[in-house]
Amino acid sequence: MRTTICLAMAMLALIASGADAAVDWQAELQRCRSLRENVAPLLQAGEGISAVGRSSKSVRRCIWIQRMAVRKKIPGAEAW
Repeated sequence: MRTTICLAMAMLALIASGADAAVDWQAELQRCRSLRENVAPLLQAGEGISAVGRSSKSVRRCIWIQRMAVRKKIPGAEAW
């Protein structure tokens, strides 16, 4: 019981501290660019981005990173 309460408190502290502020945007965008180069052949073969995204957690994360970076106007951000 105590462990559950401690874990819940830690999660709340993380959420409240603004875990989003800890994102290294340039590193994430670079990672997403290299991932996009690897996914491009699938997209050119006719697979939709949503189908590719469902098959890979990293692709879904990159889509989220790209959307947030565009929304926050981070230099180098581009929409997929």
